[in-house]
Amino acid sequence: MSDRYGDSTRAVKAVSSQPIPGDPVGPGPVLASAFHLSDDEGSEANTYGRGSNPTWSQLESALAQLEGATTALTFGSGMAAITAALRVTAKPGSVLVVPADGYYQVRRYAAESLVPLGITVRGVTAEQIYRAAEDADVVLAETPTNPALDVVDLHRLAQICHARGARLLVDNTTATPLGQQPLSLGADLVVASATKALSGHSDVLAGYAAGSHPELMAALERERLLAGAVLGSFEAWLVLRSLGSLGLRFERQCQNALALATAVARHPKVGSVRYPGLPDDPSHPSAVAQMKRFGGLVSLELADAAAVHALVRHSELLVASTSFGGIHTSVDRRARWGDPVPDGFARISAGIEDTDDLVADVLSALDA
Repeated sequence: MSDRYGDSTRAVKAVSSQPIPGDPVGPGPVLASAFHLSDDEGSEANTYGRGSNPTWSQLESALAQLEGATTALTFGSGMAAITAALRVTAKPGSVLVVPADGYYQVRRYAAESLVPLGITVRGVTAEQIYRAAEDADVVLAETPTNPALDVVDLHRLAQICHARGARLLVDNTTATPLGQQPLSLGADLVVASATKALSGHSDVLAGYAAGSHPELMAALERERLLAGAVLGSFEAWLVLRSLGSLGLRFERQCQNALALATAVARHPKVGSVRYPGLPDDPSHPSAVAQMKRFGGLVSLELADAAAVHALVRHSELLVASTSFGGIHTSVDRRARWGDPVPDGFARISAGIEDTDDLVADVLSALDA
């Protein structure tokens, strides 16, 4: 898609069908598990709902355009996309690097399902990942990391991986394709949860993988077909319907996150604050070099778990919820899920509320 367009225009055009007179401007989902077959056996685009669906195809085309990929494949969740990618790329006897400071379920999957297959799994932090990549066959990077929000230099990491023939997979969930383009920085594959900002309404589970290596994408498509980790056609339509407003929503979320991070950093009850968009954040130089926007997540540290609960209780706008990327600003105390963070560590996912209202509400809740 032409780079002369802004991100909201790109998002709208990505979900737009060809203008055919008489067709709806906003097509509905194709709710079908079986399709009419032609006499020309083997030529059908759609035969059975586990293999393909017209609604999938439109969503996958939109995701590929936004990620700068030739192909995208949808999955039933972000974990389904990531685990499929790991099964395809990490083989018995290989060395796989996964984030020790990223999404905890990925580490669990690697330990419980891949190690028994003879795959060596090494969990490393964003700071350690460059050295670890020198001896790896597959590297999965998450950037910014969730929940610490450290930024991995993807161009540097890609050079290390490709010098030894290793595959680089990048989880682009927190940044979204409107914040960061991993494929243009050298990644072999993007994996992400569309449950978060892409769908943005906290009402659907979805994931995807995007890339431009034909053999890798074909292997992933075969894995999806055989494992059956498919996205329902109605869920695909929900993501597609939401994708057109991604530019507007994500812009406000990033705006709110920066305003919140700036405001709470000066509050006496708040310890460390992490947001890649803050000029004094340790990851800011790397973020500026590779990110167009810095995302909707802010991490901060309060005194203890009770302080995090009190923040939500005294607020009129904050929602206590895990996951992120929705229209409501949410707070998640990550230690409850086993992340190696202090008890008072909170991840805030900025919503689309008016910025002044949100900042005033959070500061008032901290003062209560």
